[in-house]
Amino acid sequence: MLNPSLEKGAGRRGDDSSPGGTRTGPALARDLRARRTAPWFAAATAMAAYCLAMAVHGTYPFGGRSRAVNDLGNQFVPFHARLWDLMHGEAHGDLLFNWSSGYGTPFLADFFTYLMNPFSWLVGIFPRHSVEFPVFLVTLFSVGLAAALMTVFLGRLHDGSPWLRALLSVGFGLSAWMISDGFSDPMWMWGLVALPLLGIAYDWCLRRRRWATGALLVTVCWAGNFYTAAMATIGMALILLVRVLLDERPVGERLRVAGRAASMTGVGILLAAPVLTVGLKASKVSQPAPEAVYQGPPAPLDYLAHLIPGGLVGRVPHISVGMLALLLVATYPFVRRAPRRERVAWLALVALMAGSLVWKPTILLWHGLAMPNGSPYRASIALTAVLVCVAWLALARRPRLPELLRGGALVLVLVLSVSTTAYMTTGPWILAAGGLVLLGLLLALDRFRGDRRVRIGLTVALAGAVFLSSSYTVLSTTRIRDAIEWWKPKRTFDSQALAAYGQLKAADAWPASRTDPGPHSFASNDPMLLAGQGGGYYSSYLPAVTADALHRLGAGWYVQGRHTRSFDDPVGRAVMGVSTYLEPDAGPDGFVRRSALAPPVVTLRPAGTPLDGTVRDVSLFSRQERVLGARVYDVPTLARSGGGPRPVPGHGWPLGADGTGGAGGAAQHGGADGADGAGGAGGAAQRGGTTFTAVCAPGSEAYWYAPWLRGRVDALGTTLRPAGKYPMTSNPLYRLGTVPADGRVAVRVHSAQRQYIPESAVGCLDRAALDRSVRQLRATGPDRVNSSGHGIRAAFAPGTAGTAVLSVPATPGWLCAVDGGPARVPRTLGGLIAVELGDGGSRLACSYRTPGLRLGLAASGAAAALLLAVTAAHLLRTRTAPASRPSDPSRRSRSSFRSQRS
Repeated sequence: MLNPSLEKGAGRRGDDSSPGGTRTGPALARDLRARRTAPWFAAATAMAAYCLAMAVHGTYPFGGRSRAVNDLGNQFVPFHARLWDLMHGEAHGDLLFNWSSGYGTPFLADFFTYLMNPFSWLVGIFPRHSVEFPVFLVTLFSVGLAAALMTVFLGRLHDGSPWLRALLSVGFGLSAWMISDGFSDPMWMWGLVALPLLGIAYDWCLRRRRWATGALLVTVCWAGNFYTAAMATIGMALILLVRVLLDERPVGERLRVAGRAASMTGVGILLAAPVLTVGLKASKVSQPAPEAVYQGPPAPLDYLAHLIPGGLVGRVPHISVGMLALLLVATYPFVRRAPRRERVAWLALVALMAGSLVWKPTILLWHGLAMPNGSPYRASIALTAVLVCVAWLALARRPRLPELLRGGALVLVLVLSVSTTAYMTTGPWILAAGGLVLLGLLLALDRFRGDRRVRIGLTVALAGAVFLSSSYTVLSTTRIRDAIEWWKPKRTFDSQALAAYGQLKAADAWPASRTDPGPHSFASNDPMLLAGQGGGYYSSYLPAVTADALHRLGAGWYVQGRHTRSFDDPVGRAVMGVSTYLEPDAGPDGFVRRSALAPPVVTLRPAGTPLDGTVRDVSLFSRQERVLGARVYDVPTLARSGGGPRPVPGHGWPLGADGTGGAGGAAQHGGADGADGAGGAGGAAQRGGTTFTAVCAPGSEAYWYAPWLRGRVDALGTTLRPAGKYPMTSNPLYRLGTVPADGRVAVRVHSAQRQYIPESAVGCLDRAALDRSVRQLRATGPDRVNSSGHGIRAAFAPGTAGTAVLSVPATPGWLCAVDGGPARVPRTLGGLIAVELGDGGSRLACSYRTPGLRLGLAASGAAAALLLAVTAAHLLRTRTAPASRPSDPSRRSRSSFRSQRS
């Protein structure tokens, strides 16, 4: 006997038919129309509810409140701007390499991870300055498609009214996970789509149908976003496991279903292998993320409170799917039409998944064996799908009045139990009260199940209630979130950003030189947002080589090096070939464009230049000079006024929190994560201070470098408020001012905590020497420099000897050849690409090859061959099979099962 949810005729029976009746004639046609229309209805309702909430809140595109919060503004709007540039042929680089960010960085892993939601590609049909609108559409259309597909999947889980399951699907599309976690990460929104899509694929496995098509659906899910697809795969595999356990076919057939699902999943994932192999290789060489420490599970009542929609507080799994679903989940244990074995299995699944979301070992399992740096409860998306499934299994059985009342009583107990938690603000209370309306409508549906007209009216009323409650849920949660400072929107496409874009485009000289957006920050990925070629780059795939190279040359960073900044000093800009850059300004645009004499992106150093690994730099200033190839700094010996501790070898000058010295052991660092280098220190550090003096050539420019200092620095009429924190926030090289006629530089340092500063923290720049060095690099540089999507070529005069230096971080994957010779991994100078021309060369060609791409393509090709072979064998078998076969009980059983669709 089959699972009751797959019983014969289930697919032709509906809620408004007479009990036990079978549809014929007009009723059957009406049912088929409803099945076709209900998914569209679910999509339209979910999207309309979301738009209404955004309009009432005054959020873009319905009002002036920006949506560009957190990573949506810092990463995903800029990444979509770059996608627009790629689609319109205006990008510097291609899918493999990005010349705009981090002074040149790999891009394919970013593309696979952040831009593979198919709705992201809509960006190309809109103007560039309107990129935020298609980014909004990514969220909106993902919600609609997820609701539509969940409507289809629920119909395969158990038969029933298409309209009612569409209403439950609205709750899934607008779940608390979507409102709180998914909305700001467009690529994660594909996880909402992946869950029902995988459910449909696994349902085909249960029915032993469409193995090849199911594998393709798996591929679509994993290619769209492998991170959430992994969670969706685990979640839907657990649902399949419950369905298989409840199935009453022989154990052998059920094992074959499991094997079919496993093979289908494996082949589907292998078809998307390049997404995985490229991402894994990029992760291995990326800058390490800050260590995430799990603080332990939330309080039970706080966790349970999140079953009620409309609130937002703390780090707790966001699992609400609306009051309608909550009432039905609470009713399910009492629904006698559902077999007890089924109820136990599904409720056990809910309990186990809920526990797995807050237990550290299973949190790691859900998140690919790595603790997330943000919320550790991202996998709650999977539980939202299970809750909707349980709600549908209750509603599809047409719960009776006593059952609904017991469920309502259970929800009342829940509300009263969590009433004192911080979660229960105005929104959750209003929605909980609105649950009474929903309960009343469910009771009325049971009371008038035999009157079709009344049922239609009640269903319409229920749809209206779901629409309004869903919209208010979005509105309530969004209002709470927007009141938190962390969620303050970034400036992405305001008037100043558009002015900056225009200024940079007008000055673009790539690859002869770079136009750098500079440290002036609209978002954390200004070079992609504003065009140009700068050092700003924020990504999980930022190469450690890039972060280290820029940091060691004097650029600042945030997030432990996962967000690099452009250089803010003239030597750093010269090393990177920056001819135009933006600086903050008090004018109407908020910035001013400046120009500087710059060498080309490819330069020549004389033979014998000390490359990395052959010499030890004693300070940042000596390192900059070695990479530039000229002496431009005077690095004076610092003297500490008033005595005090001497420099500690390997650490530097010790400072105390009151500025009187004496670190008293290991250096301590502190500061606000991600704060700007000009942030305040405050506290006792303002009362004391330590003065350091140095002597430099009058008229030179004094610079200060203390990457991890937090406090205040006063010198030459300049006040700095660095906010360094080892290893999270690194300060850049700061300009103090012009050295006076007496040559004396006095620097007073107020330390915010016990810490060290470098022994050689002051360097005095000779501008004339720097200009001579730049002119020399221009004079000896190549005759021509050409860049392609992921390569760069330079033509020197015949017989040129020395070392060619590309102002590009030497990330793994670069290969260079001289005069058409064999391609080799280049050496490095200050972390930049360096190629020795030998006794003489005229042509240099360097190309970037994405690590992991070939392996992924090979695995994908093998999976495609297997898929085609299976498909061909199936077609051949079906064409050669006789019209009728001899009696075979096992074959008849399988054939009968294939024909029985819910």
